[in-house]
Amino acid sequence: MVSATRTLGPLHFEDLEPKRFEDLCRQLVYDFKTWRRLEATGRAGSDDGFDARGYEIVDADAPSASETDDEEAAVVGIGDRLWLVQCKRERAIGPTKLLQYLDEIKLTEGEILHGIIFAAACDFSKTARDRFRDQCAAMGLQEWHLWGKAEIEDRLYRPENDGLLFAYFGVSLTIRRRSQRADLRAKLAMKRKANRLLRHKENDSVLLRSPDALEYPNAEGIPDFEKRPQWLVRKYLGFNHDGLEFLLHRHFAYLADDEKSWDAMLCCDDAVDLRDDYWRSDKNSRAKRNEAWHAWEAIPEKDRAWLEVVGIVPFEDILDIDEIGEDYFSDPHVYAPFNGKNAPFRHFYARVQSVSTFDPRRAWPSDEQEDRVVKFPAGLRERPDAQP
Repeated sequence: MVSATRTLGPLHFEDLEPKRFEDLCRQLVYDFKTWRRLEATGRAGSDDGFDARGYEIVDADAPSASETDDEEAAVVGIGDRLWLVQCKRERAIGPTKLLQYLDEIKLTEGEILHGIIFAAACDFSKTARDRFRDQCAAMGLQEWHLWGKAEIEDRLYRPENDGLLFAYFGVSLTIRRRSQRADLRAKLAMKRKANRLLRHKENDSVLLRSPDALEYPNAEGIPDFEKRPQWLVRKYLGFNHDGLEFLLHRHFAYLADDEKSWDAMLCCDDAVDLRDDYWRSDKNSRAKRNEAWHAWEAIPEKDRAWLEVVGIVPFEDILDIDEIGEDYFSDPHVYAPFNGKNAPFRHFYARVQSVSTFDPRRAWPSDEQEDRVVKFPAGLRERPDAQP
């Protein structure tokens, strides 16, 4: 239950009316001991300093109130232990005020108090807890329990109290677990489907398509389609723990022997095969690309590399996969929401990897590019515009 509670914000006990807070604490006490009776004395308006009175069954063979129709047997039990429950829905209770509440407890003649549960919608200091313990011991009590906000939350997060958590705060960990289970099953089902339909399509082009792209395949009617497309053709690279990986950008690059220092020519992008993309125009300048090619060919073969930017579409974002395609694009279509400037991609990473099959090397450049060195001409190293 610890992991579940970490995903929830604090419970707002202060939003409960005082009587409702009393009801909550009393209901949490129901399973705390085996009671013959548990009376909500605070509801009557004259509570003699406490909000509930409980009689704990000591004789294990004696029937409880729920096990007998004999009213007298349910009320009177020889050896039953008397407990008092006090509830305070206050934002802060210091040591002095806490002891004052203990002093206000009144018992009728002949009653022997065995234990007390003091519950409050606030946190208690160590000093308050120490003085509470000392005072209870001085009163001759055999058991005492001080429930602050943290203790009450802990009890509410127990599986057996999930109904109370939902009734008072509208939160159900059982429902959350069911929802998580359903989400996980859907994610794993999509992962298995992607593996089945796309495992032979690695390094092939795939169409990423928004379910809202009603204009497909006519891009002419979509304003600024080049910068904010509703569908994209990208090479499928496989999948990792996050989702499906697609090649977004690919540039001529340099990688040093230390597998750390690198440089790249961002002037041209070889990520998209325009023969597969009916809707894209060639953004590369032929002259720039030829110049970049010659600069790349001029460095030793062992230092030649590709800088690749990879985008990831999470499994949970994938709505479906159409492995058949149609006349405009006959390879698989992957349906996912296109939200924001990053289209369907939620995660990205960059890598620089050598082209040599005999000496494969790889580096992982950061956004700060502190390991980037100057290896290529200045006019080729920067990207001419922001390409999606």
